[in-house]
Amino acid sequence: MSKKTNQKIANWEQTNPRALAVRVLEKVRNGAYSNLQLNSVIKQSSLSEKNVNLMTTMVYGVIQHRLTIEYWLTPFVKRPQKLEPWVRELLFISLYQLQYLDKIPDHAIFDEAINIAKRRGHDGIRKFVTGVLHTVQRQGLSLDFKEIDNPVEQLSVQSSLPTWLVQTLQDQLGWEKTVSIAKSVNEAPAQSVRVNKAVTTVDDVTSQLTDAGFTVVPSQVTPDALLVSGGHVASSQLFKDGLLTLQDESAMLMVPSLALEPFNQVLDAAAAPGGKTTQIATYLDNSQGGKVTALDIHDHKAKLIRENAERLHVINRVETQVLDARKVDEKFTDETFDRILVDAPCSGFGLLRRKPEIRYEKSLNDSYQLQKIQKDILDAVASKLKKDGRLVYGTCTILKTENEDVIDAFLADHDDFKLVPTQTSFDLDVLDARGMLHIYPDDFGSDGFFVATLVKQ
Repeated sequence: MSKKTNQKIANWEQTNPRALAVRVLEKVRNGAYSNLQLNSVIKQSSLSEKNVNLMTTMVYGVIQHRLTIEYWLTPFVKRPQKLEPWVRELLFISLYQLQYLDKIPDHAIFDEAINIAKRRGHDGIRKFVTGVLHTVQRQGLSLDFKEIDNPVEQLSVQSSLPTWLVQTLQDQLGWEKTVSIAKSVNEAPAQSVRVNKAVTTVDDVTSQLTDAGFTVVPSQVTPDALLVSGGHVASSQLFKDGLLTLQDESAMLMVPSLALEPFNQVLDAAAAPGGKTTQIATYLDNSQGGKVTALDIHDHKAKLIRENAERLHVINRVETQVLDARKVDEKFTDETFDRILVDAPCSGFGLLRRKPEIRYEKSLNDSYQLQKIQKDILDAVASKLKKDGRLVYGTCTILKTENEDVIDAFLADHDDFKLVPTQTSFDLDVLDARGMLHIYPDDFGSDGFFVATLVKQ
């Protein structure tokens, strides 16, 4: 990587959204999470809100469409990967703007790119960038992907998903569903909130959000969720007061299938940042002894769970412990819990809208490695569940490897458990023949999610 990547942001860059987008993309290509890197650069910048939005759009847009943009650039630069990272990302954001941001005139895109090339590089780089962009403008981009003969490769480039993922989804779901998913994952994610029913109602929160200037639409997936637009909900007073929290609609579907009673002792085996822990807590009554014990392997994440529980006014029903869920034998006796929730560590391929870099960072082998961890967690917690208790397993991935394959392996080793249909409040048509829930990104515009519900006999 170029030494320039690690240099402090120059003064002239601090008000330049395109220069800062290049900085973020360099770091993301080096393994940094896009949201963390974006937040870091925004804090160091002097951008207006409008330019923060432009930078954010460019960063996520280039990440989402990277394979497509690389395909477009290749006729003009034979080996884009050989370019200095910042030069490549500068060309990528320029092509992204040309093709996807129709309100920005071409001359503004070119002038800005050439200026950045001049100020960050030298005259040779300026001339190179100028030549490439003028040739692109003269010849146009190759928008017809039909010249790619292999359908899997064509869809890979068109949707900017790795070929192995396209092939895997085709093998599991068929071609038509794979195409539908591929078209959906580059759409903007909805801003979904869970109403905190421990302290308020959906009607009351809807009214208060509307009064605060937000547009509110009820969820089709769960009665606990609202889709909110027209502002940043996490900055709202309702969020600060704990009347709602950010959580995807699909992620809210695990907890209802626990069939909770107010007095239940519940284990949330991999709990950070606490979205499902605090959701579980809304069903419990501490005066009746109801409690959820939330585990995480890291102390700072356990602290985050407690902070969320305090904000949402359910801390009196939540206990946190720093513990690897695979080591529950060290802390808990058998048959301690009435209910257990395992929101397992996973590859996250249901989250492609929110975390677009996942598609380039993970492989099918990673999925198999995670499968072992998922199975180990289930094996470890199984003995801690009381007879007739419920164990709900879920992931935010859409790969069979980490979903039904894990459940089948667990059931093969634990004949005292049986699979029962996962319950949803709206009776969604998302269960397979065995009662396991599969939501894909194209079904409702929410995250992809898997849920299986088990009962101990």
